Parts: sequence; C-alpha cells; structure tokens
Amino acid sequence: MARNSSRRTELADAAITVLAAEGARGLTHRAVDRQAGVPAGTTSNYFRSRAALLEGLVGRIGERLAPEPEVLASLAADPPDRASYLRHLRDIARRLLRDRDVTLAWFELRLEAARRPEVGALMERVLVAGFAGDVAYNEAAGLPGGAREIALFHYAMDGLVLDRLTVSIDPATDVDDVVATLVDRLLP
Repeated sequence: MARNSSRRTELADAAITVLAAEGARGLTHRAVDRQAGVPAGTTSNYFRSRAALLEGLVGRIGERLAPEPEVLASLAADPPDRASYLRHLRDIARRLLRDRDVTLAWFELRLEAARRPEVGALMERVLVAGFAGDVAYNEAAGLPGGAREIALFHYAMDGLVLDRLTVSIDPATDVDDVVATLVDRLLP
C-alpha cells in the first residue's frame, strides 16, 4: 500500500477518536484500523510502533487545535491590552471545547505521561516548547502579563476545559464569563 499524507492524517484522526473513547489502554494499532475502517495492519504500516503512533497523535492534535489563520490575524490586529488578552483566551477556550475528542485525547495523553516515562518525555518536549512559544508570542504581541501569568492561565484553562468535558461543578456558568473573570483576577 502506498503511503500518503492523507491516509496518515485519517489514521491519526481515527487514533484520536479511539484515545478519547477508550483511553490509552484501548489505543492499539488494530483499534485504529477498526475505527478508520481500513484493513488490519494499515496503521502499523504508517506508524511502526506505539511511540510513532503517539508522536503522530500529538502532531495531529496540535494541527487540529491550532488557531485559524484569519482568527489569529484578527487577534494580532487588536491593540495589545487586557481586552485583547481576553479575546485571545476566549479563542483558546473555544478551540479546546469545539472538538471534544481532540481535547479528551490530549488530556488522556497528559494522564498517560504520568504513568509511562516514554510518553512523559514526549509530552514534556511538546508542553515546554508550547509554553515557550506562548511566552514568545505574548511578548512579541506586546500583550500584558509574562511567563508567570501565562502559566497561571494554562493551569486555569486546563481546569475549566476538564470541567466542561467531564462532570461540571457548575454547567450553567458561561465559559466566556469564567474566562473574563480569570483575566480580571490573574492579570496584574
């Protein structure tokens, strides 16, 4: 079978669905084959090992969670103030909550990183690079807050998103209102 990038993407998307539904223990090459509706062995042709499959998943999750270029351009055109920071965070919350499977798969990988050192090493590289990118973007855009505030927002947003994707402590509270409160309380 010829390798192609669209098949690889299709398999990574199927793996995201499996990981979100079954957790890390359910993520096998065969389960991905079944989810994608491809012949047995197809996934292992594209992702030779579990480590390769996990790396492919992380990359695909990053692609699916990335901001749309037009949204990013619009946000970048805003003056660098608290209101702009709020719009950035609302966009992040929207992206994390719009595709439940992608975000659940991301959280599953974070949990698996706590159990398996090889996944932990992969996730550490990705998270550290992502955090550094966030800090650099914030500085380049002239947005308020520094590395500490960005870390606090990561902690808060992870909790908010986990709450909304699982059993919520207060499902009636509007996500935009929560994000606005976080900006008010966490930005100096």
